[in-house]
Amino acid sequence: MIEIDLALDEAGVLMACGVQGHAGAGPKGRDVVCAAVSVLTKTALGVLAVQEGIRVQGAAERGLWRMETEYTPEGRGFLFAIGVFLKEGLEAVSQEYPDQCRITITTKRRGLYGSKAGR
Repeated sequence: MIEIDLALDEAGVLMACGVQGHAGAGPKGRDVVCAAVSVLTKTALGVLAVQEGIRVQGAAERGLWRMETEYTPEGRGFLFAIGVFLKEGLEAVSQEYPDQCRITITTKRRGLYGSKAGR
């Protein structure tokens, strides 16, 4: 089972995303559920890593992936949009494959300096 934790701030801006586990829906290299989750999360991380006004930190190892974000006012809209992309995409995978993928979405309060990313 893939467990996804998606955290948004009170305004719906992406704060963090964590993924752990394996879907077990197919053999290694042919698991469509793992592939879908991987493409969504890696694309989001890759796009955010080069976006002005957004700082992203992440870690990955086999069966575990995590990223956390901070932003400046200039990066807020883009980070909000990437959060929508992740939420919609990951929810679609979870709805299509509920026995292999589960998503939990939480709303958290961003810290006092949580939106002060510098580049």
